[in-house]
Amino acid sequence: MAEFAAGLRGRLIRPEDSDYDPARSIWNAMVDRRPALIVRCAHDADVAAAVDFARDQGLLLAVRGGGHGVAGHAVCDGGLVVDLSQMRGVEVDVERRTARARGGCTLGDVDRATQRHGLATALGVVSETGVAGLTLSGGMGWLRRKYGLSCDNLASATLVTADGRVRGASEEENPDLFWAIRGGGGNFGVVTSFEYRLHVVGPEVFLCFVLYPLSHAREVLRFCERYTADAPEDVAPVAVLGRVPEAEEFPPEARGELFVALLAVHPGGPAEGERVLRPLREITEPLGDVSGAMPYTEAQKALDADYPDGGRYYWKSLNVGELSDELVERLATHVTAAPSPASTIDVWFQGGAMARVGEEETAFANRTAPYLLGLEANWEEEADSDANMTWVRGVFADLHGSFSTGGLYLNFPGFLEEGDKLLREGYGGNRERLAEIKATYDPTNLFRLNANITPRP
Repeated sequence: MAEFAAGLRGRLIRPEDSDYDPARSIWNAMVDRRPALIVRCAHDADVAAAVDFARDQGLLLAVRGGGHGVAGHAVCDGGLVVDLSQMRGVEVDVERRTARARGGCTLGDVDRATQRHGLATALGVVSETGVAGLTLSGGMGWLRRKYGLSCDNLASATLVTADGRVRGASEEENPDLFWAIRGGGGNFGVVTSFEYRLHVVGPEVFLCFVLYPLSHAREVLRFCERYTADAPEDVAPVAVLGRVPEAEEFPPEARGELFVALLAVHPGGPAEGERVLRPLREITEPLGDVSGAMPYTEAQKALDADYPDGGRYYWKSLNVGELSDELVERLATHVTAAPSPASTIDVWFQGGAMARVGEEETAFANRTAPYLLGLEANWEEEADSDANMTWVRGVFADLHGSFSTGGLYLNFPGFLEEGDKLLREGYGGNRERLAEIKATYDPTNLFRLNANITPRP
């Protein structure tokens, strides 16, 4: 161990070190694990050395990028954590319209660097999310209908595989590996950098953020369904069912009321965005409307306050084929019964660019489902954990059998306690090819703390 530590450009953190507890803590306070070693990497060579050490010593291996994954795979008990949190550089090539982001980057890191040039790539909707976990399992954001998923915008990547080798992955270099990391999660190695294609976005955009009474859920969702069918693919709405937070942005009389909200970002100029998104704000009398023009980097932070570091989170997801009256009624009933006022049920309107990528072009499966439901329990106190997790599981069980078209979003997986059945749904028809590629690059399943794919024998 001394020899290993001496060879690192970064740092080896052990349980007796003063910064051990902060280093093992991640965003979701539901996850409280104590690794034996944390390797805070400074360079690809550190990552390779850590992978070699974990493999040779038979240690359980976890990989931390942004540490924001809801399932908590970024840390383990008794093993070694490869921590990329200090590897956060972003290099922008304006002429080629690409950006290379290191494996520890957050969305905010990438957005700040690219927006200096009026450019952006398709990332998520919370600025503190790590790009690594987001991209490897797909990546759903405000630009998904216009420019596709985060993994669709990946031009190349660099990763360390289970044999400790640093490899490139692109259409030209290790194309099988490149195919697999676009939706196959962290099964194939530690990705130390991502090269994204960039698009003209902002720098000023218009954010729609309007809340209507939950009693109008059917009317609002139906309208949004028709609107999305006819609107430009610039717009990718998310409908949120929940309770108005106790926040100064909302009128006092609305706080605590049940709502159905519509959120969307238009990537063009704010005047055009205001015009295009206005119909979503005029469906009926709102409880509150905090829409407005703002820098794209601020629009990307609009939901940050709803997901604070150190909160408790448990989420599941499923794809559905239509927003039937019965489904909308069930959603309203379930959100009314949520134990925590911060919990929500989200409806992601899909289609557009993300659906035009063939089902077998990348590992990300179930692209053609028109709607994704996100079932989010968000709460603060440990004593409330059982009630909140039970609520999500009950909602999922009720909706999965009756309304699901198959598949789920593996960035919203619960804790994968249902096991193989849900993983098969998540990877769809691509699972067998993923198992073959896994056997090539990780035959002993060293990278198994993820939505795990068993190597094909």
